Amino acid sequence: MLPEICDALERAGITTPFPIQEMTLSVALMGTDLIGQARTGTGKTLAFGIPVLQRSVAPTDRDYADLPEGKPQALIVAPTRELALQVSGDLALAGADRGMRVLTVYGGVPYDPQLDALSTGVDIVVGTPGRLIDLANRRALDLSHVHALVLDEADEMLDLGFLPDVERLISMTPETRQTMLFSATMPGAIVALARTHMRHPMNIRAESSEDSQTVPATAQYIYQTHDLDKPEIVARILQADDATKMIVFTRTKRQAQRVADDLAERGFKASPLHGDMAQAARERALAKFREDKIQVLVATDVAARGIDVQGVSHVVNYACPEDDKTYVHRIGRTGRAGATGTAVTFVDWADLTRWKVINKALDLPFDDPQETYSTSEHLYHDLAIPADTKGRLVPPAPREDKPRSERRGDGSGGDQPRERSSRNRNRQRTRSRGGRPVDGAAPGAESGEGGGQANDAERRPSRNRRRRRRGGSGGGRPSGEATSASTESA
Repeated sequence: MLPEICDALERAGITTPFPIQEMTLSVALMGTDLIGQARTGTGKTLAFGIPVLQRSVAPTDRDYADLPEGKPQALIVAPTRELALQVSGDLALAGADRGMRVLTVYGGVPYDPQLDALSTGVDIVVGTPGRLIDLANRRALDLSHVHALVLDEADEMLDLGFLPDVERLISMTPETRQTMLFSATMPGAIVALARTHMRHPMNIRAESSEDSQTVPATAQYIYQTHDLDKPEIVARILQADDATKMIVFTRTKRQAQRVADDLAERGFKASPLHGDMAQAARERALAKFREDKIQVLVATDVAARGIDVQGVSHVVNYACPEDDKTYVHRIGRTGRAGATGTAVTFVDWADLTRWKVINKALDLPFDDPQETYSTSEHLYHDLAIPADTKGRLVPPAPREDKPRSERRGDGSGGDQPRERSSRNRNRQRTRSRGGRPVDGAAPGAESGEGGGQANDAERRPSRNRRRRRRGGSGGGRPSGEATSASTESA
């Protein structure tokens, strides 16, 4: 192996090359088109990154003056912003000694810094399809001098609907370019793309077809859980003996935000990562996660590709993945670069059929997940959780309960307590019937001690008054007499 390549690997923290790197470096350095297939987390980035760096002309080389000034020599297309940032970071580290200028291009951020960098001159461009096409349409990105084109995680670009954009980008590059395609899985559409745009590619697979798609160093646990008990289980897994950093994958953006808020309320350092967040906020969350300022990253599948963070000990699938490819890429965030890791998947009762399909596709031995709760003994045993662990680091915040009179208000929208009117207090009442006092009635009874009945009787008109006749003639009592009785009682 060339000394420059060994130095680049050492700068990237790799002392022993992975199989995919050993198998592809000699082929890629000759300029041959190739298709590299290996499991996630096995070093595919440097498998294409080192050949790209070695075959590019550095600004310090004598041949650099013969190239068009400042035009990109290599283009690397990634499906997500996070993956583009990770790839460009690895390339900048590996090519630091040669002075290679690497530019990362992605959406969600202003155009001006990227336009300024392109006008100054770059050697390698790493970006997402949408922003690359936008810059090419502005005539700021010239791909006519690219000698190497890399499609990283091509199957993910197919799933996200970027295949037409990728084909358009390919048409902007010279036909004499070297094309390298790397991915963990190879769907039929990707194979057709390779046959259309690649010249006699060499297909390199780092493992045999019988090998599992998942990394053997990752321990997998599948639990059938109840949705209301999941936050408690996650909180207890975070306190396992070997827990350092954790990535929790959710199905929706709203679920990611809710789980992150719940963990933060329990006292854990957690942050969400989803598509509704601004790009600057997403980058801050990832930076804090890398710098150990937060322990938990609650993310949607937007982060399933491209998060290459050292020290991730646990990955939790809060919701059952949609398919086997999603499962492979999610749990591939741990157990990377030869390290060990733990992957825990929660399966709801409604997702049992989906999980059985994933289990069969990956040939896993978890066809019937065990029913598990936050108090289950096997949960503590499997994940090395201390027996006295609770789901909170801090007690819940106390509720600010107010007296009933203060919560009720005064009826006008204010916060002052409502006071009982003074005119209803110490009122003297006498029970009467037909306008005459009843014998044995206790005078001065209050409304709360029978006064209510006296008051009702006082207000109730007598039967004689209801049956009185109109007019002065007839057999009944004259109306004048009834009026006099009514006046008396009043």
